[in-house]
Amino acid sequence: MAEILNPQDAELEEVILGACLIGREAMPMVADRLRPEMFYFDKNALIYAAMQVMYREGRQIDIITVKNELVARGKLDAAGGPYELTRISGRVASAVHLEYHVLILREKYLRREMILGFHKLLALAADEMTDIGDTLVDAHNLLDRLEGECGTIEHLRDMDTLMDDTLQQVDARRASGSNGVTGISTGLADLDRLTSGWQRGDLNVIAARPAVGKTAFALHLARAAATAGHHVAVYSLEMQGERLGDRWLIAASPDVNARHLRSGQLTDDEVAQVRTAASELRVLPIHVDDHPVTSMDRVRSSARMLQSKGKCDLIILDYLQLCDMKSDQKNRNREQEVAQTTRKAKLMAKELNVPVLLLSQLNRGSDGRPFSRPILSDLRESGAIEQDADMVMLLYRPALAGIRTEPVSKYPSEHLGVVIVAKHRNGETGDVYFAHNPSMTKLGEYVPPTEWLMRNAK
Repeated sequence: MAEILNPQDAELEEVILGACLIGREAMPMVADRLRPEMFYFDKNALIYAAMQVMYREGRQIDIITVKNELVARGKLDAAGGPYELTRISGRVASAVHLEYHVLILREKYLRREMILGFHKLLALAADEMTDIGDTLVDAHNLLDRLEGECGTIEHLRDMDTLMDDTLQQVDARRASGSNGVTGISTGLADLDRLTSGWQRGDLNVIAARPAVGKTAFALHLARAAATAGHHVAVYSLEMQGERLGDRWLIAASPDVNARHLRSGQLTDDEVAQVRTAASELRVLPIHVDDHPVTSMDRVRSSARMLQSKGKCDLIILDYLQLCDMKSDQKNRNREQEVAQTTRKAKLMAKELNVPVLLLSQLNRGSDGRPFSRPILSDLRESGAIEQDADMVMLLYRPALAGIRTEPVSKYPSEHLGVVIVAKHRNGETGDVYFAHNPSMTKLGEYVPPTEWLMRNAK
């Protein structure tokens, strides 16, 4: 029974150590694939730890030098003494079989970790004082770690392989990008032209001052992506899911007054429109999570679960500064916490290979600036947001600043929104204009008023 609970093989461990003690070609084959804790027996772990340090420092490895290293560490007796090193060195394995032996040893280590991890999860699941959400996060983190340990994905590629993989993506973009959109459409033609759509693995930050319309803009993007058949996961830390539902209903109902919907004073015609809109919206592949206390780890865990079911093509998080940023590390300031959270968002985008739209607040820097136009340095609390993001978009509504004419385009500011693409790691920057209604619940392409066009015609 003990063997089942602790999969191990003393002979296998000694064969690997023996090969490393007497063969120059052995340590390069195992140094980056085995760690001391992967050895079940303490004495074998001590011997391997000494050899691994010596290998990385470029020192010669043999029975004498390893013995001296163990003496220097005060671990020779714990490792079995000189006799044990001599005995183990007699267990020779050819380099041909060494790789296979390493795989077996890693597998036994993983089985032990699975047994230990699942036993802990069983205890947590049975403890009703433990938050079940935290237990689920622990479960996903365990699986993530075990999958990473399996090493099934090879990240080191030579140029021949890399060029093959790159050309495959080029061909895929040609096949799917006849209209210039190679990613997920943003729902705004001018923004699609500038970005080619939301690209896999990219972290896209959408930032604005409060009340400018970050959430409304994000909901438009979510609906556009879902309408095109992409599965969207929306994590709303600020608003209850039903309030997001209100906004989607208003956006999908052309003649429904937003105030009427919120006050319950809908006319019969408006009720009919709302029900029709609900029928259209309910089939969209969107999942909404409005848990008020959400960390980036929880988002990643939830998104991984959705992706395992084929239901996560785009992630939207509203918004960064409301994320739970509690950390085990003490004495962290707010800027370091934000930096760690944005880094996790970027890693999540790469790991899941989906676009992530991360909403963020801007500081008050733009309030005192002429025209109140935001710039990159207005990103609140951390320059790491700009550093980690592949694209940064700043939302700007000149009418809110009492400006009648947008300063760059000279368009009238009424019902005009501007997406300032201030950073674009893989493409151009510039301004994109969109139209919105007075309540900022309906967004669409911007077309200058006829009067403005006639007045500015040459």
